[in-house]
Amino acid sequence: MPNPPGAPSVTPSPTPSTPSTTPSTGAGRRREDVLDALGHRIVAGDLPPGTVLTLEGVDATYGVSRSVSREAVQVLGAMGLVTSRRRVGITVSERAAWNVFDPRLIRWRLDGAERDAQLRSLSELRAGFEPAAAALAAQRATAEQAARMASAVSDMTVHARARDLDAYLAADQVFHTTMLAASGNEMYAALADVVGEVLAGRTHHHLMPADPNPDAIEWHAEVARAVRRGEPAAAEDAMRRIITEAQEAQQTLAEQAGPGDR
Repeated sequence: MPNPPGAPSVTPSPTPSTPSTTPSTGAGRRREDVLDALGHRIVAGDLPPGTVLTLEGVDATYGVSRSVSREAVQVLGAMGLVTSRRRVGITVSERAAWNVFDPRLIRWRLDGAERDAQLRSLSELRAGFEPAAAALAAQRATAEQAARMASAVSDMTVHARARDLDAYLAADQVFHTTMLAASGNEMYAALADVVGEVLAGRTHHHLMPADPNPDAIEWHAEVARAVRRGEPAAAEDAMRRIITEAQEAQQTLAEQAGPGDR
């Protein structure tokens, strides 16, 4: 496929992070592998804006069928990472076109060199909407939602004592997802996956203390109680403290990590 004048033509080359091309669990798994490989390379700048890819090149590099390559590229297109045009090819987009709220893109950015900046940006975003969502939840939550939040806090307490950070993460995600849904605001609820990726990123990249802060757990409990009692101001205040503590903790751990750990 010919390339436009001045556009760099690149056939993707394998990198250390490229997944194995050995068939694993079918076309769906292979598509995910190709998608993750290309996504990581685009985010890292290995495939910079303006790079032109071809389906043939993707097929050959990752050892997959044309349908797998096409599906992976379609997902990248929906995320704003690439555009596809006849007689031009598949072109990597400028960063301004990326859907920065896409959870998969957030995950790729957290895996890369811009992790600290991405976490900071996401923490600032959370500070802007989660306290307000907590206040709304205190006005609109159903009894079932309030009970689910309280149960999630109980689970967080148990898993913190056991130092089981993966289980703690799962309970924390349930808490925040439920709280956002309980706000009754569909825009806030739609950001649940974004918050989930922030929480997961902290855990998976060792920016979460091995012993979760008891104060942070208590503030989650305060939010749950305020939601159950219908106390918007108390819910908002406790949620703000949760986010501030998370920002400070991840900043401290990031500063303590050596260059090779980040």
